[in-house]
Amino acid sequence: MSITLTASQTRFLRGQAHELRTVLQVGGKGVTDPLLAELDGLLEHHELLKVKVAAADRDERDALVDALVTGSGAALVQRIGNVAILYRPGKDKRRIVLPRP
Repeated sequence: MSITLTASQTRFLRGQAHELRTVLQVGGKGVTDPLLAELDGLLEHHELLKVKVAAADRDERDALVDALVTGSGAALVQRIGNVAILYRPGKDKRRIVLPRP
């Protein structure tokens, strides 16, 4: 399940994420099943997250961010350096109302 965001929705979410603090950090063990389970719970509760990815080089960071996105079914809103912003609407109750496409 992949989420597709329009340019205006991405802009809106970047603005919403600006004041957020990093909630989850991916370390040396990489993307594991317990990490994906924690990410799933956080996305269900918050919908919009900042995730810090600790990796040696850019290619490894990109691979870890891609694994997070595919493993969680979230959309990548933005990635700057080692921080990625992920968005996935809640299943039960939506907290963030996106602008219309």
